[in-house]
Amino acid sequence: MRTPLIAGNWKMNTDSNSAAALASEIAKRAGEVQDAELLVCPPNVYLTLVRDAIGDASVALGAQNMYHEANGAFTGEISAAMLCDLGLQYVILGHSERRHILGESDSDVNKKALAALAAGLVPVVCVGEQLADREAGKTAEVIRGQFDGSLAGITAEQIQSVVLAYEPVWAIGTGKVATPEQAEEVHADLRKQLTERYNSEIAESVRILYGGSVKPDNAAELLGQPNVDGALIGGASLKADDFLAIATAGAAVG
Repeated sequence: MRTPLIAGNWKMNTDSNSAAALASEIAKRAGEVQDAELLVCPPNVYLTLVRDAIGDASVALGAQNMYHEANGAFTGEISAAMLCDLGLQYVILGHSERRHILGESDSDVNKKALAALAAGLVPVVCVGEQLADREAGKTAEVIRGQFDGSLAGITAEQIQSVVLAYEPVWAIGTGKVATPEQAEEVHADLRKQLTERYNSEIAESVRILYGGSVKPDNAAELLGQPNVDGALIGGASLKADDFLAIATAGAAVG
């Protein structure tokens, strides 16, 4: 049984006061969510503040990105070791905004994933197609290419410490959302790719999240699909009520 993971990606939002208040509210109410894991990923500048606001609540802390080198002259970057030093457990890698706005390649994501695993972080590796890809019938081809490139060289042992996230780019921040059937189709194909590369037992152990305009009113149907193991949430994660409502829906169907 895969425990649902409900992850909040705060992106470039909040200030020190709102970040602390949001983290405190989620931490205070984390006990409302049974049978699901909670994860919040604030901007790097608020990581320690959010960590302290979470305290000993059952809420994991993650970063939104990292660099693959351990240290050195890489102005503006942050390493896996630095994230571990702050007590983080997770890091989001290859989010569609970093791929399609900031130009990250599958190779970039792969190097970061390997570095995260080596440091003991759980990478949340994102894949997803753009609208033109879907309209051209290339969704499966694009996802497979990102899967192969982003996870190159990751061993059978390591993949069990990886979380995958499918985010159709056309459904992020647009108000559009993949139908439950569309989400399940891609998730099932990702599970098949895991089976082909590793084996069925390992494939069944890896969690695959859905990301793309997840809200309280569509969460239960999306998260109720057999191969959808949680959600990577953007805008709705900035409101504790919405985030926890999605988590409750995920736990109910998990």
